[in-house]
Amino acid sequence: MLALGLWGLDRGGMWGDEGVTFMVGRRTVPQIWHLLHGVDAVHGLYYLLMHAVLTVHPGEVVLRLPSLCGAAATAGLVAALGTRLARPRVGLWAGLLYAITPLTGHYAQEGRSYALVAAGVAAATLFLVRALEGRSWWPYGAVLAVTFLLHEFAVLVLCAHAVTLAAARVRRAVWRGWIRAVGVAGGVLIPLVWASERQSAQVAWLRVPDWDTTERLARDFLAVTPTGVVFWISIALILIGLGAGRLTAIALPLLLLPPVILLSVSQFRPLFHERYVLYALAGAPLLVAAGADRVAGALRWLWLEGRGVPAGRGAEVERAVAEVGRRRELVGAVSGSGAGAGRGAGGDRTSGGGGGGGGGTGIDRTTGTGTPARAGNRPPPDIGHAVPEPPTAHPTGPVHRSPRRPHRTLRLHRLRSLRPHLLTLAGVLAVAVPFLHGIPAYRNDRSADRRPENLAAVAALVGREVRPGDPVLFLPSFWRVTASAYPGAFVGARDLASGESGARSGTLSGREVGPGELRARLAGVDRVWIVAQSNLLPSRWVPGDPTDRVKLDVVDGEFARRQEYVHGRVKLALYLRRMPPQDTPALTWPPASAATPAPPPPTPAPPPPRPTPR
Repeated sequence: MLALGLWGLDRGGMWGDEGVTFMVGRRTVPQIWHLLHGVDAVHGLYYLLMHAVLTVHPGEVVLRLPSLCGAAATAGLVAALGTRLARPRVGLWAGLLYAITPLTGHYAQEGRSYALVAAGVAAATLFLVRALEGRSWWPYGAVLAVTFLLHEFAVLVLCAHAVTLAAARVRRAVWRGWIRAVGVAGGVLIPLVWASERQSAQVAWLRVPDWDTTERLARDFLAVTPTGVVFWISIALILIGLGAGRLTAIALPLLLLPPVILLSVSQFRPLFHERYVLYALAGAPLLVAAGADRVAGALRWLWLEGRGVPAGRGAEVERAVAEVGRRRELVGAVSGSGAGAGRGAGGDRTSGGGGGGGGGTGIDRTTGTGTPARAGNRPPPDIGHAVPEPPTAHPTGPVHRSPRRPHRTLRLHRLRSLRPHLLTLAGVLAVAVPFLHGIPAYRNDRSADRRPENLAAVAALVGREVRPGDPVLFLPSFWRVTASAYPGAFVGARDLASGESGARSGTLSGREVGPGELRARLAGVDRVWIVAQSNLLPSRWVPGDPTDRVKLDVVDGEFARRQEYVHGRVKLALYLRRMPPQDTPALTWPPASAATPAPPPPTPAPPPPRPTPR
């Protein structure tokens, strides 16, 4: 996960959300606290963390390092869950599959809190498993509290954990411990919920999710690639993995419940975005790995069956492995000297039997009961180790062995030696094939052009085109984040609408002057540069802010567009005042053909510009 995350981490530009993180993280702690009273309270803890990180070195790579570390920690925690709930190879496969999922890599390279939230939920889930095994509940509650403060929608994981406890049919004492831990975490969350509810206008840009949204989420979550053979194989393995017992009881509710609940609530009050439930993604690789492990077990059984290994022997060993949940493959006991050493006639790792000879008592590790280690009821030895049959006394002569037994022993020994290599090869292929299949997606995602906008590219245009003293307007004011993220490009430019800085006013983009003052400032200029949302100017959209309405009315009515550069959701445009009595025809950049009318006709009313993201 670290290797994939470091690949292309410096993609050459921040986009809007990262620009907000960079801008707020470089403020002082009192200024951040002042901001949280009016906006972005839901990210308060994350901004304080980023303040400490950016104090070390303010840069784009450092901005994304906490998310990368969070993604790497999540991959390790997913592996730990798979190991504890199944076996080491299930954990290894699950962790690797999580690491190569494109959606994981996408958020591992963003300067926002979502990868850290995923790590917190994975850690809380692991502590839940430990608590169900008799450990303390307080680590679970403490991790939940911190995770909720990173983003309040992580609270939906409690529904998944409650279903897990119900499916496990735990005792009342376990429910009481869980409720106490949840109560502590919920008590920490209540002030954040109260503050963020007052700031709910920040997510007014969200829309009611439709079927396409649900399908896209399913394809992004359930497989390494959203289409093709790899996708359908992943779906099949998830279905097979549903029979994995404890692992399914943990992974399936985690995968399904948070997205389904948020999608359902968003039908009445739009709140859904895939990044808000990114932590649920951890359930999919666990189920895929469990399904792959079951398929590998079935194929191994068929392979051994085809080579003459008795079916009952292999099946009994597999049942013992599943029941005790062992963490490693069965191995034979080490032979030694003396009556109590070695496997002996009655000793076997499956049965826990000890001493040699024909005596002693073996402890059945499946039932935990003592059974006489007689030849008649001895558990079968491990598949991979051939154990010679005990010598039988000939009624009239010395002890002898069956002449065919050494050949069978050699064959079983070879099968045993091949098994780990075949499993290793299968695991390598299971991870390498989807990774190679998804390389184009990985490469595209590491381009700055794959983000909604590239503020560095817009700032570079400003530095090249804007002359010292040129006036600049931001429409809406949120796009002043471009100047906050890359201030060097705007040195010498005049921000006509600026009234008070964001740090002093406790806002993200600062407070602007009133409509009357802005009209007076615009009356004295003949040219103005606009950093605007790309679907504005011209537009039928009527801004709610009166100062933004003045920007739109004056520029649209008294100026003509001469140059325009569009980069994603942001465009930089130069407007010149129209000279009476004849308007100067507007030009696009690059210059349009003579047959192309300018300015273009008004477009249908777009949705309101996206306010500050959460």
